[in-house]
Amino acid sequence: MTLELVKKSKHISILGCGWLGLPLAIDRIAKGDTIKGSTTTESKIEKLKTEGITPYLFTLGESLEKEYLDFLSGSEIIIINFPPKRIPNIIEIYQNQIKSILPFISDTQKIIFISSTSVYQNTNGKVTETLNIEPEKESGKAVAAVERLLQEQFENRVSIIRLSGLIGDDRLPGRFLANKKEVQNGDVPINVIHREDCIGLINAVIEKEAWGEIINGCADQHPIRKEYYTLAAQKIGLTPPTFIKQEKQAYKIISNTKSKTLLGYSYIHPDPLKLI
Repeated sequence: MTLELVKKSKHISILGCGWLGLPLAIDRIAKGDTIKGSTTTESKIEKLKTEGITPYLFTLGESLEKEYLDFLSGSEIIIINFPPKRIPNIIEIYQNQIKSILPFISDTQKIIFISSTSVYQNTNGKVTETLNIEPEKESGKAVAAVERLLQEQFENRVSIIRLSGLIGDDRLPGRFLANKKEVQNGDVPINVIHREDCIGLINAVIEKEAWGEIINGCADQHPIRKEYYTLAAQKIGLTPPTFIKQEKQAYKIISNTKSKTLLGYSYIHPDPLKLI
């Protein structure tokens, strides 16, 4: 039994041990893996150590080669969990940040890039991973540019997980639109995913060795935006948003079918309304 566990354990580097990366690291350690984790915040170093993570403090694009080499060396899998900041020149800056670490990834290491469904344009219908993406916002364009960058360099060694709106733990949807007036698109379906399912999907990619794939992550159900955010605000005692009437409303429905068929994944939280 011991030999079997040793064989299955992995060495993983997680770039970005924040809201998602830290609980992911803790989960992988519980499975017997050895984890290196990066942060840009010095005060988080002790927390990472306490959880059994080997911590690294650096900022992409501003660090020394040795730091990158130490962080990446010896790991079979690199998880890039570093979203772009909403700043001017976001597309160029985000690409340059990711580019700074890529030369230090070896020819045998696998990569998981935590992407976003913001890369999809509104189609007023269901969207799958086969859609030719045309991002509408700068953040989506930045993420799409990095997807292409990674695919060109690593091809079948990189898997991209496009996550919908993130909820769970301290990310309470009731706060997102509370007190807001004349909010648009009240009658469109929403796309969200709980953090536990984000971790579940990442684990499934690793365990199934599903490399070279693009996979959407989204809850099964898509409640109407007005209903969802009104109930969510009321639940925590905040003033619900008000929505304007619109004849035409833009939306998309993220399909999670591939995550189920390819990975055999069953969502822990399929219905967002049950989380309110």
